[in-house]
Amino acid sequence: MFGIHMRASLLLSVFIFFMPPVYSQNLTAVQIYTDDQLLNLIKENKHLSQVVLDECQLVQDIEARALKSKMPSYQFLWGDMLAYGVCVKKDIELGLHYMRLAADQGLVEGLEQLGRYYHVGKFMQVDIEQSVIFLKAAASMNNLAAQMRLATIYQQGYGSPLDYPELYSQLHHAITDDKAIHKKINKLKNQLASKMPAHIIAKAKKSDYTN
Repeated sequence: MFGIHMRASLLLSVFIFFMPPVYSQNLTAVQIYTDDQLLNLIKENKHLSQVVLDECQLVQDIEARALKSKMPSYQFLWGDMLAYGVCVKKDIELGLHYMRLAADQGLVEGLEQLGRYYHVGKFMQVDIEQSVIFLKAAASMNNLAAQMRLATIYQQGYGSPLDYPELYSQLHHAITDDKAIHKKINKLKNQLASKMPAHIIAKAKKSDYTN
C-alpha cells in the first residue's frame, strides 16, 4: 500500500512539473478605451493596431459602443475593423456604413476618411463631387489633411471658384511644425492665389472660415 502511494505521489509530481504555468494561459485584462483615448488613437492612425496589440479582447465592447451607445468614435473604429477585417470577419459594405454613421455625427476623422476614399476610389468608385462634400466639412473643422487634399482637387479643376477664398484662409491659418508639410501648404496656397484677385486674397487672410 505504501508503495502504491509513493508511485501515485511521484506521478503527480511529474505531471505538475510538466504542466505549463497557469498564468501563461490567461490574457491580461484590457480596459476599454475612454473616448479621448480612442480619438487620440484615431488621430494618430493607431486605432486598428491598438486593437490588435490588445489581442482582440475588446471586440464585444467596441461593437456594443458602436451599435448600442452609437458613440461616433466607436462607430468609426468598428467600421474600420469591419472594412479591413481586423479581429472580425471582413465586411467592407457594413464597415463603410458605420464610418458614414460616424461622419454623420460630425466625427472629423470620419468625414476626412470618406472624402479621401471617394477621391482615390478606395472600396468604392471615384466620385469627386462626393469627395469634395466630405472634405469641405472636414476642412471647416480644421482638419489639415482634408484642407490639403481639397486644395489639390481644386488645383485639378474641380470645385467652385467661390470656395477658393475659404480654403485659402484655412491654409493660411494652418499650424504645423513639420517643415515638409509647411512647404506643401505654402505651395498649395500659391496655387490657389493664382486663381483669385489680390483683394479677395487679402480679405481671405483676415477671415476665419473654420468652425
